[in-house]
Amino acid sequence: MNIKVVSRILEANDRLAEDNRKIFRDSNVYVINLMSAPGAGKTTLLERTVSGLSGKKKIGVIEGDIATDSDAQRIAALGVPVVQINTGGACHLDANMIREALSGLPLKDMELLFIENVGNLVCPAEFDIGENEKVMILSVTEGDDKPLKYPLMFERASALVINKIDLLPFVDASVQKIREDSLRLNPGMRIFEASAKTGSGLQPWFEWLNQKGK
Repeated sequence: MNIKVVSRILEANDRLAEDNRKIFRDSNVYVINLMSAPGAGKTTLLERTVSGLSGKKKIGVIEGDIATDSDAQRIAALGVPVVQINTGGACHLDANMIREALSGLPLKDMELLFIENVGNLVCPAEFDIGENEKVMILSVTEGDDKPLKYPLMFERASALVINKIDLLPFVDASVQKIREDSLRLNPGMRIFEASAKTGSGLQPWFEWLNQKGK
């Protein structure tokens, strides 16, 4: 790996991220970057969140995937503005991709913008895209070793949603261990235990989000 090249890429991305941040600030939009491994339930959680905040927050969504627009179609069916980004193989979204997507969103009419990043447990945490906060989603089906195996994701996220708790009787995972390891990495992290599928445990998550932005 050429460290100088990587450093230049990140520096250029950070400059664009600051430009994005100014755009969001000027539009009075609060931006949350949702990160997780593939299959952790980001889109299902997002669907529940859009419904749970209906009438309370004006929401927009940027969907990031390597291919297809199936997740964007699911969100569009809820009646909120959404833009799909297909990376064509890249394992994360970057600030330039977000910049190009912004022209498709009515920022002035929004309060919360959710960016659903590409499913990956490494790269999304490395790239600032201009968000206010990073939020990590971890499914109990992934096991309880992920915070220590992928520490950067948990160190940089301000909140963690432990998802699919309805499946705890069928998997070998300890929510207590996930909590302890996550808080050891990031003592200030907010942690929510929920099932996006059943809706259980989501009310504290909705209340936390309702405090964000204007």
